[in-house]
Amino acid sequence: MTHDQVTIFIILALTVAGFLWGRLRHDTVALAALMACVLTGLVPGEVAFAGFGHPAVMTVACVLVLSRALQQTGAVDALARAVLPAQAGRLASVAALMGVGAFLSAFMNNVGAMALLMPLAVQVSGRLGLAPGQVLMPLAFGTILGGMVTLVGTPPNLIVAGFRAEAAGRPFAMFDFTWVGLPVAVLGVAFVALVGWRLVPARRPAGEAAFETGAYLTELRVPEGSGAVGLTLRRFEDTLEGAELQVVALMRGDVRLNAPHGARKIRAGDVLVVEAEAKALTESAARHKIALEGLGSPSAEEEGGDETVLREFAVLPGAALIGRSARQLHLRSRYGVALLAVSREGSRPRARLGTLALRSGDLLLMNGPAEVLADFARDMGCVPLDTTPLTVPDRRQAWIAAGIMAGAVGLAALGVLPAAAAFALGVLAVMVTRVLPLREVYTSIDWPVVVLLAALIPVAGAMQATGAADQLAGLLVGTLAQGNAVAALIVVLVVTMFLSDVMNNAATAAVMSPIALGIAGTLGAASDGFLMAVAIGASCAFLTPIGHQNNTLILGPGGFRFGDYWKLGLLLEVMIVAVSVPLLIVVWGV
Repeated sequence: MTHDQVTIFIILALTVAGFLWGRLRHDTVALAALMACVLTGLVPGEVAFAGFGHPAVMTVACVLVLSRALQQTGAVDALARAVLPAQAGRLASVAALMGVGAFLSAFMNNVGAMALLMPLAVQVSGRLGLAPGQVLMPLAFGTILGGMVTLVGTPPNLIVAGFRAEAAGRPFAMFDFTWVGLPVAVLGVAFVALVGWRLVPARRPAGEAAFETGAYLTELRVPEGSGAVGLTLRRFEDTLEGAELQVVALMRGDVRLNAPHGARKIRAGDVLVVEAEAKALTESAARHKIALEGLGSPSAEEEGGDETVLREFAVLPGAALIGRSARQLHLRSRYGVALLAVSREGSRPRARLGTLALRSGDLLLMNGPAEVLADFARDMGCVPLDTTPLTVPDRRQAWIAAGIMAGAVGLAALGVLPAAAAFALGVLAVMVTRVLPLREVYTSIDWPVVVLLAALIPVAGAMQATGAADQLAGLLVGTLAQGNAVAALIVVLVVTMFLSDVMNNAATAAVMSPIALGIAGTLGAASDGFLMAVAIGASCAFLTPIGHQNNTLILGPGGFRFGDYWKLGLLLEVMIVAVSVPLLIVVWGV
């Protein structure tokens, strides 16, 4: 093993460790890996940033813009309203919801599709008497499955296509992925809708028409004249019978008492840190004339007027407010809104509400004018959880956006233009027609994903150039596959699945593609089947909430714990291996 191979293996190991550690954003880890390759001479400095011009990176950015156009114009809402049954039973409702999610994810960003359908999924769960998570997890898995179907369905497909272009002279076409991806997606949706949903834990009481998120953590300030003054903490909790409100801390002056004794009496000026559902918070504020911190004293206008509303939002992965607190965001001065409470599954935040650093998957209870809250959600990367009826803001603009997306897909599918050029032309059309405001063209791009891809492409190139990919491929073929091509295909698929469950799927595809090419070369087999195995495996992030952004997004609203995903996810992945391996052999050869 050469010095360069040892160096790239060390960098690769540290990179994977950084992804698994999770304390640094994926784009930060990827950029660090690229800089390490530059400093060690594995990647020439003058081509270090050539990845930003890679067709896969440009296609991802353009698809994100076109996806935003579909969302903003209401085209996706119109499709969902037309297709989803209004009064169907559980099987038809869940299957239809998953089917729509999978279809949308085949042509647009799957996180965007998930965010659009989440409120509808919550509404469906209430109508069916199911816990929200029993519909949210099937929907999340459906949107992930849909990404397998087309070239633009998910970034890993574009990365795999890029490696195929380097190895064979041309990339995979738009619907090359469909031969294996579509049967896998259809069978996966059918399995989850028919059987798998029963394996989803019902973490929240069923039968509630309104969305109930569960444990919000917030602060209640007790003013003079409040009905709570003089009550013991136990009596205060008992006054909201059935609301499951719990006082977890009491702050009196500069003193914080965690888990205070129930016999302690409440005084004016106390701040009660409570855990409760959203409805219980507003009920306690109204009954005892207590102020939710950030809202101010309750008034008739705030409780029943039209000026301000309460809204619940889920924090999307990669949102601008992740790692920042309400105080750092200057919510009042910048937006004129207030953060009233935070719900975080799996832990109880210790920081004060105003200084609590927000995380992906947090649920936020916000107060402010409806339009201002909508602007806040769009700017900061949150999805509203209101179950309001779907609307089409502008039918003409929706048709234009849908036509532009269809035209871009058609140009790429027919080979008239390369995928990157076809979707860039679509973005140009969006800008010219003003379907999407020009300022949103660039804000709709998920820049961390772009940087991640652009940074890892040269690193993957270094793996190939140094022969490290071939070395690792030979090890896998010799030890695990014993020289058998079909066994090697299964190894590639399963290893890719595992990595995708614990780290970013785009990063997984970038790491595994050169290894897959090396394995095919070692065996003297066709490389297409192995690259397609990487594409399928990279889209199979069903075991953990961190493997895919859509899994993270439902963690809070579904009331899930880290270990709630694997029961359904493991069976689904086993089924996918059983279905996809024969298809890969028949369609692509080994």
